[in-house]
Amino acid sequence: MDGGLLLNDMIKAILFDFGGVLAEETFKERLTTLGKEKGFDPNYFFNILSELAYQTGYITGSADEHAYWKAVREKTGAKGEDKDLREEVLRRLKLRPEMIEVVKKLKSSGLSVAILSDQTNWLDDLNQRTPFYQHFDHVFNSFYIKKTKRDPSLFRDICAKLGLSPEEVLFVDDSPDNIKRAANEGLRTIHFKDVNEFEKEIQKFI
Repeated sequence: MDGGLLLNDMIKAILFDFGGVLAEETFKERLTTLGKEKGFDPNYFFNILSELAYQTGYITGSADEHAYWKAVREKTGAKGEDKDLREEVLRRLKLRPEMIEVVKKLKSSGLSVAILSDQTNWLDDLNQRTPFYQHFDHVFNSFYIKKTKRDPSLFRDICAKLGLSPEEVLFVDDSPDNIKRAANEGLRTIHFKDVNEFEKEIQKFI
């Protein structure tokens, strides 16, 4: 993505997922290790933590963090105070500097750039530790908008907030399920696999 960008007139905004796209989820490795220690399938422990965020309502702000960690302890037998378990996760979410550079270049070229993430208030905490919100025109977080990417109507809601039609919006996510739902709602999509692949894929749109 060296030099100036020639924009596809159709694309007016790009929505980026946070965990797995803008940030590496290195905590997955630790959580799968913990799962092995407890005799779980390698990915089982991580999947439990992710699913319980939805089941408890923490992901949409309808339950607090303590209720979430209480459910995690009951389901997995995990030990530790809420703050310690939380830190275990947060310190393993690392921004990808190369993706932030891509975002800055896209924004400077005239595109609207936004985060669309199924996250909790943890996203604000991460921004306080290593500020990144300033690089985006909008931050759409399920914790505040009270709806997640599991609900297909979210994608048209966000397009409406942006004042754009779905085909004018490009959505980037590492989840194939989220990509499918967005595409079914009419958005352009890129299934994120790694930074190099993403930089090749986005050339189709700029």
